[in-house]
Amino acid sequence: MSDSDSIRGRTDSTESEPTLKSRLNAMISDHPWRIVLAFAVVTGLFVGGIGGGGEQQAGTDQFTDGLEEQEALEDMQDDFENGGREGGGSTANLFISDDRNTLSKPSLLRMLEFQERAENEDGLRVASTTSPASLVAQHLDPDAETPEEQRRAVERATQREIEAAITDADETAGLPVSTDFTRESAQADVAQVAVTYDTPPNADTDDTAELQTGTAELANEIDGYETGENVEVFGDAIIEEEMLQLLGDTAIVVFPAALVLLLFFLLVAYRDPLDLGLGLLALLMTMIWTFGFMGYAGIPFSSMMITVFPLLIAVGIDFGIHIINRYREERAEGAAIGDAMGITTGQLSGAFLIVTLTTVIGFAANLTSSLSQLREFGIVASVGILFTFLIFGVFLPAGKVGLDRLRDGTRFPEFGTSPMGSEDSVLGRILPVGARAARIAPAVVLVSALIFGAAAAGYGTGVDTEFSQEAFFPDEDRLDQYERLPEPLTPGGYTFMTVLDYLEEDFDQGFVGSVTVYVDDPDVRSDAVFRDIDRAVEEPPDAFKETDRRAEASSIVSVIEQRKASDPEFAATVKRTDSNGDGLPDRDVDRVYDELLKEDDARQYVTSDRSATRIVYQVDVDADQTEATNAAESIANEMTMDATATGSLVVNQAVIDRITESAIRSLVVAFVLTAVFLMLSYWWLEGRMVYGVINLVPVLVTVAMLAGSMRLFDIPLSPFNAPILSVSIGLGVDYTVHFMHRFVDEFESGADVHDALAVTVRGTGGALTGSMLTTVCGLGVLYFALIPMIMEFGLLLALGVFYAYLTSILLLPSTIVVWDRLERRFGPLGDVQWRESARSLSGES
Repeated sequence: MSDSDSIRGRTDSTESEPTLKSRLNAMISDHPWRIVLAFAVVTGLFVGGIGGGGEQQAGTDQFTDGLEEQEALEDMQDDFENGGREGGGSTANLFISDDRNTLSKPSLLRMLEFQERAENEDGLRVASTTSPASLVAQHLDPDAETPEEQRRAVERATQREIEAAITDADETAGLPVSTDFTRESAQADVAQVAVTYDTPPNADTDDTAELQTGTAELANEIDGYETGENVEVFGDAIIEEEMLQLLGDTAIVVFPAALVLLLFFLLVAYRDPLDLGLGLLALLMTMIWTFGFMGYAGIPFSSMMITVFPLLIAVGIDFGIHIINRYREERAEGAAIGDAMGITTGQLSGAFLIVTLTTVIGFAANLTSSLSQLREFGIVASVGILFTFLIFGVFLPAGKVGLDRLRDGTRFPEFGTSPMGSEDSVLGRILPVGARAARIAPAVVLVSALIFGAAAAGYGTGVDTEFSQEAFFPDEDRLDQYERLPEPLTPGGYTFMTVLDYLEEDFDQGFVGSVTVYVDDPDVRSDAVFRDIDRAVEEPPDAFKETDRRAEASSIVSVIEQRKASDPEFAATVKRTDSNGDGLPDRDVDRVYDELLKEDDARQYVTSDRSATRIVYQVDVDADQTEATNAAESIANEMTMDATATGSLVVNQAVIDRITESAIRSLVVAFVLTAVFLMLSYWWLEGRMVYGVINLVPVLVTVAMLAGSMRLFDIPLSPFNAPILSVSIGLGVDYTVHFMHRFVDEFESGADVHDALAVTVRGTGGALTGSMLTTVCGLGVLYFALIPMIMEFGLLLALGVFYAYLTSILLLPSTIVVWDRLERRFGPLGDVQWRESARSLSGES
């Protein structure tokens, strides 16, 4: 009789009609290559979807799309930066350093030479430039409007005249130079040159990056300038391109390293090249199916999606090792190929289904998030786990049966065929430590673990949150280590690291150094508008920079002050419209606006229809994002006009608030749904809801330990790792369900609780150990990524898997023994005597 006949004979004796599971087992045994072919065809279909998800995303923009705060910021930018017209427009900054003095006459002339060439270079589309040199030149000669005229003004001036003009320019406009500048010395180490491009509204990042790169190349042609040495060009498009380059540089080192480690540990776990190849093929198919789904669903690949694939690999490795290990156990006892796989899939399919659905619940809990990136993560991860279940639950067993039958009776050598954790192995002697503790003092182990878990959870409530552009920048120490690698592993150059150093060390500000209070109110045309704005900069909060108890802020009031100093006619207009002598117009405001809006600088702070204005505050370098946002919101609330705090820092803070909210909500949703599902699953399968409750005890301790570890290792909660707490429920259940499912099989067959645990820890415990080592070592290599967020996720993933393994091996046996003793003393706990009804509903006798 064939293997499949024996399976069917056993099935027919216990079931009136074949179930889906029995029919699938028969298909795997009778026609394995048909299944393999069907999966190959589906894989080919998914290949067609790869790359169809849209433009790759990186940096902070991927998390801010669709946010109300981001849309408000974009609306404000359209109102002001585009001058009220439909258009594009983009900017860049040059940081020019000179240890001797960037304000020396030769240095000023070099700046003006660059500005002249940039504005006259047709391909660069430069609309305007501003630098310390142009500001100084305008004070030397107010009629000098073009860089060429300004350069001649500087050439004609004496050193004394230049120093006087530097002082005047700083008093009226504030020179964009480093903080070491003083008016008395007229010297500074670093200067900024602002460049504005006339780009169309439909210009994409590549177009803008090309202009900014061209600007850097032009600067290189100026005698005395060398990009990368004393000149750096900084712009959003360059940053975005370098972010994508950063992903590539990380992948080119981390992924091969992860692959090598995965191959090593999978080879140790499988100990057979055919099994190893089959397992790797299943993992590759999982990736192809998931990438293909993303393409067909129109979901773009982003840095957030990087975290999905290690999780799928972790679950796939776990499934694969359990299938092969359990199959080898049956083969070692003399079962035929078909019989062995039939028993294996029969026992593991239930556990795989529970693990899959609980993991899907953990991922899908992120659909409750208000952040679209986390929702997309939840969709892709959930679908990917379902694919993993199908591939490893159907394709891999069929492939294994087909390969073993081809090898059976041939001279092809057999390699490792014994299961991991067998009694006579080293691992088999180590694994029962949890079961031994459960014999001696199970209550002590359980209570100690619960107390430790509660303490870890309490400690973890103090974890920080983080979301900013800098969080995506590479770790400088890690970057130095990468640069020692041989080609092609050496990373490219990153200008934003140098720019960040300039900002922090020379300009005393962070990467985003300002917040904005946006006023959209009809009273912007009223007589009281200027006084209200002036009050908003008096006595500023500590989060803002200040001089003489006034915030360092740019507004329509600061434009009025600068214009008064440089334009006597405008100063006379202000004096005529100032009735109380405070230096601000308080009547005939439209006349003042008419004069102001003749120049471009005013249009940056009031719209052409005079319905909106804004105040841009400089943030103190020691203030954090939350303090700056709260300060801006406080000022906005105190203004008499309708004002709103906005800007990149405010948007980032909104993301942080949503991250925290999403992490807590998804954790609660994942835990509640997982608990309900586990109890219903075990009621359906075994008639005992209490088995589901027992599963959750180690999972709770795992989540608590992971939260505590985040604070211990100073890992802030970010969009990258926000799903990790809810996902850790799925990871924890992955280990506890395999353990519990095997224990229930042994225990319900009549074995003593301790005997059942002994069999479980040596059989399933061996597979769990192989899965844990492979996942922790293979995917923990993400810790060596350049991007801190990926580093942190790699560490958390490795810790989450390791904690789930530890609690399953060490804590779950004691939890089971305590439950067994309580039932022996007080009767069944949570047993509602539905086993017979459950079995009758499922078609079992």
